[in-house]
Amino acid sequence: MVARDADGVLAGAIRYWPIAIVGAQKHKALLLGPVAVHPTRQGEGLGGHLIRQSLGRAAELGWNRVMLVGDAPYYQRFGFTRLEGVVMPPPTNPDRVLAYDQDCGSWRGVAGVVRRFDDA
Repeated sequence: MVARDADGVLAGAIRYWPIAIVGAQKHKALLLGPVAVHPTRQGEGLGGHLIRQSLGRAAELGWNRVMLVGDAPYYQRFGFTRLEGVVMPPPTNPDRVLAYDQDCGSWRGVAGVVRRFDDA
C-alpha cells in the first residue's frame, strides 16, 4: 500500500509478506514491514494511517494474524503485543517479535519457526 500526495508524489509505503509459522502445526500469517515515510512527511501521522488502513485491508482479505519485528512502545498503540513461542531467524531479538490479532484468539496455540510461505 502506498500514500501519495495531491501531485502523485510518493509520501509513504507499507509492505506485507505472507509467512508460515511451522511447529506442531503450520499456521499462515502476514509479516508487516517495512513501513516507510518520506523524511519531509514524517510527523504527520502518515505511518500510523498506513498501518491502520493496511491492517483493515488484511482483515478484509482473510488474514487474521499479523506479526512484525519492532519497538513495542510504538506498535502497542495499534494493538500489537509481544508474541511468545514464535521464533524469527537470528539475530532477531525475541522481545521485538510482536503480534496483532485480527480476531480474538487467532494467535492462541501458535508456536514454531517463521518460514517463507512457499517454503513451509
